[in-house]
Amino acid sequence: MNIEHLVTMANQIGDFFRSYPDQEQARKDIASHLMKFWPPQMRQQIIQYMQDTPDNGLHPIVRSAIQEYMY
Repeated sequence: MNIEHLVTMANQIGDFFRSYPDQEQARKDIASHLMKFWPPQMRQQIIQYMQDTPDNGLHPIVRSAIQEYMY
């Protein structure tokens, strides 16, 4: 899948969950959503993109969620 589209989708998920008052829970829920609803290929693609591209356009909460709960 097009990486720009994956970044947009991940950021939309982050936009929803970042309104949570408990930011740790928000990060857990972002990662949980990605693990439940994204196929392994999409998850691996976004992880690889994060590793290869420091300025990747992902919202900070999405980057943190992936780093903390999906690596």
